[in-house]
Amino acid sequence: FALRWDEVYDFIEFVAKSYPDDSLNEQFMDICNKVLKREVSAYRFVGSQIVRITAEEEIAEIEEVLKVTDTLRPAAIHLKTAMGLLSDRKAPDYRNSIKESISAVETICRLISGRDDATLGGALKVVKGKIDLHPALEKAFDSLYGYTSDEGGIRHALMGVPDLDFEDAKFMLVSCAAFINYLKLKSLKGGINF
Repeated sequence: FALRWDEVYDFIEFVAKSYPDDSLNEQFMDICNKVLKREVSAYRFVGSQIVRITAEEEIAEIEEVLKVTDTLRPAAIHLKTAMGLLSDRKAPDYRNSIKESISAVETICRLISGRDDATLGGALKVVKGKIDLHPALEKAFDSLYGYTSDEGGIRHALMGVPDLDFEDAKFMLVSCAAFINYLKLKSLKGGINF
């Protein structure tokens, strides 16, 4: 084997994505994760992608979002895209990973609010009235949305924004996954089925 380290991960990821038997793929990824953990690798399979995330709780939050009903599939697609942009070992795109992570939250908030054209801020106001959402959580995610969307934010500014790094994108990915799971549970508790 004359492969670089990242090419080995690419190959393992290719194997997992290419085999048609989901049950065997799950077993293969579980075995790979055990070996990666034993070898103290900074990478693990999350879904079907190898990502630089090792904390079991963070992996669980992301994987929970990826196991969705058809109604929530758009949010899962945004999160999976964010994970792909974050985990690209040759050219990671942290800025767009962050955009996709917050878009996943915006998508589930639109679903809960019933307003397809709402921004995250507008949808959160409606969501707050439909489920038991603490005002501090609403404000926190509205602020995160502002971080990505205001004039100097990640979604709009190409110049003048400090360089974004892995830690920024990972924080948004994991935080947004956790918030989506929280919203799913609160919605179900409030009688909103997906």
